[in-house]
Amino acid sequence: MPRYFFDVHNIFASADETGQELPNDEAAWHEATVFAGEIFKDMDGNIRPGQDWAVNVTDRDRNPIFDIRINTRKLR
Repeated sequence: MPRYFFDVHNIFASADETGQELPNDEAAWHEATVFAGEIFKDMDGNIRPGQDWAVNVTDRDRNPIFDIRINTRKLR
């Protein structure tokens, strides 16, 4: 089964050293979206406009697969 790694950038540095074995890229995408949602929830209001962050998904060789970017800004 392929191994995927989920790294977080900008709000806190977090390199995934273990990764997860998942059946395919679709399962990795699902896991990445759930993971990003959990981070947003766990920050408990500590993400402010102007703070951008990302979850990067890579394969076992650290080749990029997906990139989820959260860009925030105040509009007025």
